[in-house]
Amino acid sequence: MSTASTGSHATQRQVADLPCPRGLPLVGNLLQLSPARLHLILERWAQELGTPYRFQVGSIPITIWTDTALIQQIMRERPHRYRRYQPVEAVLHEMGCNGLFSAEGAAWEPQRRLVMQALSIPTIKAFYPTLAEITGRLRARWLRAAERGETVEMTDDLKRYTVDVTSALAFGEDPRTLERDHGVIQEHLERILPSVMGRINALFPYWRYFKLPADRKLDQSLAEVHRHVDAMMARARERMRDEPAQTPRNLLEAMLVQQQQQAQAEPGAAPITDAQIRANVLTILLAGEDTTADSIAWTLPYLAADTQLQTHLGAQARRVLGNASVCPDYATLKELDLFEAICIEATRLRPVAAVQSFEPLEDVVLDGVALPKGTRMFFVARPAMVDAKNFVDPQRYDPWRWMRKGEQEPHGGPHDVRAYLQFGAGPRVCPGRHLATVEMRLALSMLMNEFSIEMAVDPAKINEISQFTMVPDTMPVRLTKRQR
Repeated sequence: MSTASTGSHATQRQVADLPCPRGLPLVGNLLQLSPARLHLILERWAQELGTPYRFQVGSIPITIWTDTALIQQIMRERPHRYRRYQPVEAVLHEMGCNGLFSAEGAAWEPQRRLVMQALSIPTIKAFYPTLAEITGRLRARWLRAAERGETVEMTDDLKRYTVDVTSALAFGEDPRTLERDHGVIQEHLERILPSVMGRINALFPYWRYFKLPADRKLDQSLAEVHRHVDAMMARARERMRDEPAQTPRNLLEAMLVQQQQQAQAEPGAAPITDAQIRANVLTILLAGEDTTADSIAWTLPYLAADTQLQTHLGAQARRVLGNASVCPDYATLKELDLFEAICIEATRLRPVAAVQSFEPLEDVVLDGVALPKGTRMFFVARPAMVDAKNFVDPQRYDPWRWMRKGEQEPHGGPHDVRAYLQFGAGPRVCPGRHLATVEMRLALSMLMNEFSIEMAVDPAKINEISQFTMVPDTMPVRLTKRQR
């Protein structure tokens, strides 16, 4: 039995000993849970009950944790002692999306190596001219909206941006969704994660027996997305045949090469199937489209509320970019630390990865609680990030806290970067972290260089929605071209 705590076996608590919100017979707390508000409900119960606590979905207990030292340990001990919450893998497998994010065991490591190489710093540095060109397209779209006096739904535009970036980098194809208003793949992708959220929290898999209208729409979107990916794979194979290269030019080609090499070198081994490649393509599309776009979007209400900060950021962008409308080269990105900091600080207060889920692969003891193998564990991220033990004046939006080095503020207050876990930690830290921070720097420096912004609704009326990640239900912004 693994342990992360001291104390005798006699003093250990069992899962059943943990506090639990009052529920109903048979269903437990199921009727109190709303998938769209799950993180808010779990945070409220954490305030009322303390942590760890549990809630019940029927007879199944789910334990809730907020201690970042424990979650750091769990993340370091993946994938050997802990795995992601099993229903996540089951639901994504059913949708044909069980790629790197949810794969466990032996299936994970070879996929990880491919993706890490595709998203490495040298790869992104070589890709930078395309990345800057796509950012220029986002600027052109926003300039048109500003000239027409249109309100921009920023989350939608940012998702188009991240889909174009991810597709061009990982698959060698740029769908140019920023130049189109309808009929783009993003319209189908955006249905998937909310459905994953609903299904992993369902008491039983009703959709296998009857389909609701939302399930039929999901099936249509999944079919369209799979067709899109299959066509991409076919075109990649044609390019590899007609324009052979010594090394793969992108992640999709690398996966197809690995498939060919394994089939030739190990004819008796289990093959890498097209379904596995397709699942990884979808995983990367979903991760690249959703999390980075929402992280940038959550920054906007804080900028809109502070005209002085906008002025400072505009001046900083002009100093770094000079006459360029977009950061001119990869080397200059290092001068845009503040534009990453404004986004990191926003996601400290509005965590996109608001709930992370795990289960142990063996019996363990955490914080004096005995957890049998397979116990379901939810880590709720925000309580630690707004705790005065970890950050000075934690409810205040202060991007400069990330510009100062060290674990303490100059006047002695805490700044514990280990409490910020939006990209994970340990062996399975997010492989797209560097790409995400590059996109933050590029998009936000371009925005502040070119525009001043104001919210088109009261920010207090923007709701946090759990859709596997935590997203804004709307982010309407009015853009005004800056006067030089």
